[in-house]
Amino acid sequence: MCSNYDSVTKTERLKLHFGVDAPPGIKSQVWPLYHAPFIRRHPHHDVGDEAVPPREALAGLFGLIPHWAGEIAFGKRTYNARSETVAEKPSFRDAWRLGQHCIVPVENVYEPDWRSGKAVPTRIQRRDNKPMGIAGLWAVNRKATGEEVLSFTMLTINADSHPLFNQFHRPEDEKRMVVILREDQYDEWLDAPAARSMDFMQSYPDQLLMATPEPDRGRRKA
Repeated sequence: MCSNYDSVTKTERLKLHFGVDAPPGIKSQVWPLYHAPFIRRHPHHDVGDEAVPPREALAGLFGLIPHWAGEIAFGKRTYNARSETVAEKPSFRDAWRLGQHCIVPVENVYEPDWRSGKAVPTRIQRRDNKPMGIAGLWAVNRKATGEEVLSFTMLTINADSHPLFNQFHRPEDEKRMVVILREDQYDEWLDAPAARSMDFMQSYPDQLLMATPEPDRGRRKA
């Protein structure tokens, strides 16, 4: 499960790879309930106005806060959504049913490598140095604060047989990986109805990824 990642925050990279501008107030190093960019279909993209972009990047909290949740802290446990149960889990089922798809623009994700007997933070990224577009769901909540709060989650699949992602987390834990989309799937994912959502829950080729240990990740600097 991915609880820490580096988001794409530079406007030039967001524009080049995702066709969007950077929203204000976003973090580059992201943990649950940090503000980070997510990309969704612009709600007025089909009105025929060339001034309306097909996609928009918004700042949201990492950790999905469903419309009925009464506190922001709810998002501390909903930053990942298991594809096997997302349609039934109360936290995610409305966003899944409504097809509230988004793309999370990511430079790299971090997972703990326990093969040495202790957790070693490890950076996972594309070998070609392009950012990753991770399939996600978004939601809006007005109950927790009385104001509109946007949030998002990353979708995950089983990775027990994935040559790279099966190296992470404790030996006894199930192996999971985020759903990394191909570039040619971005618009398909944003437009897909709920009935097609599962079609995108596929693993990304391991030969296109690389992992680098980063032991000091998350440590306080003196």
